[in-house]
Amino acid sequence: MDLLVAEPLEAEVLQWLQTRHELHYAPRLADDHQRFAEVLAQARAVILPAQIPVDARVLARAPGLQAIGRIVGGQEHIDLDACSRAGVTVLRSPDASAPAEAEFMLGALLSLLRPNPQAPHRVVGRELAHCSVGLVGMDAGARRLATVLQTLGTQVRGYDPALHANSAHWGRWGVQPVSLRELFEQSDAVCVQLPLYSRYVGLLGDRILPWCKPGQVLVSVAPIEVFDEAVLADMLNSGRLAAAWLDSVAPGPLAPGQPLHGAAGLQTTPRLAAYTREARLRSAWGVARQLHDALRRTPATVRPGARQGGTTPPVLRDWISPGAPAASAASPASR
Repeated sequence: MDLLVAEPLEAEVLQWLQTRHELHYAPRLADDHQRFAEVLAQARAVILPAQIPVDARVLARAPGLQAIGRIVGGQEHIDLDACSRAGVTVLRSPDASAPAEAEFMLGALLSLLRPNPQAPHRVVGRELAHCSVGLVGMDAGARRLATVLQTLGTQVRGYDPALHANSAHWGRWGVQPVSLRELFEQSDAVCVQLPLYSRYVGLLGDRILPWCKPGQVLVSVAPIEVFDEAVLADMLNSGRLAAAWLDSVAPGPLAPGQPLHGAAGLQTTPRLAAYTREARLRSAWGVARQLHDALRRTPATVRPGARQGGTTPPVLRDWISPGAPAASAASPASR
């Protein structure tokens, strides 16, 4: 088969793909790991939900696999090194969620800069027009947020570890480039939107957070791993950080006994920043078009060293139905 779609997919995108490729739609297939592995072995490309891990062992059992599409989430649970060694391309549409993430961060900033009615000692709120906001990571969502903030009269500073301070991009965005420490020292509010790379794990820890401007508020749509959780908790409990809103936080870091459990001024949401009907549809179309191009360019081959399977397994009759109903763009199952 050309393409296995193993998660709910919007009807219009599914129909577009079905007219162009031999496609099998099995949105529940990933619930059965053994059958999923058997069917994946027959596919040249696959669209996978974010919770399905892909490592060297999985790739070895899919000899013809050439591309993996990820509609929601980042690159977590995908061994990118193993994919690179196997010649398997990972396709995403990261800019599709930029408008949704910018709106989410703006809303979180407005909320955190207003007094907390439950706080024992209420402080006076702030207006963004009279605040400075620092952006850590200049992805598409951050750039969109910068434009909105500038419209409100906010002074915007920025830091991106992958972008030199002398780059012409800063001038085009109207963002003042500063070092990471300077950003935390000088900003009334900070928004973090870094991807999860090993070099960023623990980046925001004891070398940065203790230097934050007193009373600063923090909004993050980045993975929790970019923070040193113990240092972040200390800054919140001491009052140095007035409040923080962390998206993309699993229950584990908030469990009893963990540093962030019960931290003062902490709000968390389970990856809601990009969870809109419009962002989901943009991402689905972006990934679908990339997969179409990849399949059209590349002939069906078997990778050297991969295990070759036999004929199409009988589980296809039970688990894959090309005529199965497609997902609603707002379906919780499509998150």
